[in-house]
Amino acid sequence: MVISRLLFSFVIILSGLLAGYAVQMLASRGLIRLPVSTDSLRKGLQRTALLFVNPVAIVGATWIVSIREAALAALPFVGLFAIVTGGFLALGAARLLHLPPKKTGALFCCGSFTNIGSIGALVCYVFLGEPGFALVPIYKIFEELSYYSTGFPIAKYYSGSTVAEGRWDRVKGLMKDPLVLVSVSSLLLGGALNASGIERPAIYGAVNAVFIPLGVFMLLISVGLALRFRKVGGYLREAAAVATIKFAAVPILATTLAWGLGFGRIDGGLPLKVVLILSAMPVAFNALIPPSIYDLDLDLANSCWFVTTVLLVIVLPALLFVVQAF
Repeated sequence: MVISRLLFSFVIILSGLLAGYAVQMLASRGLIRLPVSTDSLRKGLQRTALLFVNPVAIVGATWIVSIREAALAALPFVGLFAIVTGGFLALGAARLLHLPPKKTGALFCCGSFTNIGSIGALVCYVFLGEPGFALVPIYKIFEELSYYSTGFPIAKYYSGSTVAEGRWDRVKGLMKDPLVLVSVSSLLLGGALNASGIERPAIYGAVNAVFIPLGVFMLLISVGLALRFRKVGGYLREAAAVATIKFAAVPILATTLAWGLGFGRIDGGLPLKVVLILSAMPVAFNALIPPSIYDLDLDLANSCWFVTTVLLVIVLPALLFVVQAF
């Protein structure tokens, strides 16, 4: 059972990334002809997953999860704490490594931006079932807000650009973003159904058994469609620093905070396990966006993403062992 959980996670992650990368390579070499550009295909997969597949899964999972504990109101703030802490630890690491500004800005993005919505959600579902998956959107409520309100401006600062430029426009734009609106609406709908006492149809469990891995698979294909491999070997120090932050420092701090808030006493410690998993995820692919648009060290960001994603081979078994020990 334990081996099957790990294998399922690895198969979804690797097959999604490799499928997307294979399509990208075949299309770029003219070996296959796509009806649309790879960029349009990538965006289409993302929008389908985020506007249809994931919301259906979120509603169904939130419908049956136990969300009546008042302490769970602190879960989004624990998620925000993990994101912000990762970023500032990365700035500290950059100072210790004596990195120049453009490398410092890229390292900050890698420390802060975390793969919560795809790989993190999949791992929570595989390790903890629908109840664990249902807590993911609650944990990440402030994710986009923190990226746009502080992440992008800090990255821009290290590029030498004006920090305040466009910051609040991005934050206000979140309120109109259909991806954010649909995500929040699905969470609220699931919560309302949960509170109503209406029993969820039995078939919904089977639907989510397909939709949750499918949504993650589609997002990972979209990541594979945009992968660019560069000189990873030249950034091993930086990648090691980010891996230490992602897989050791942030999980220890976030889990300690969650324990202090009493998460270990709720539903057999389910929220505590979710915090542990989500705070120990690799660099998100969108950590490459600020370095790209602000002319930071994109090779550094790409290397940190690649190394931390590969290290899941070690991290996931360790997480499963710890989660089962709770």
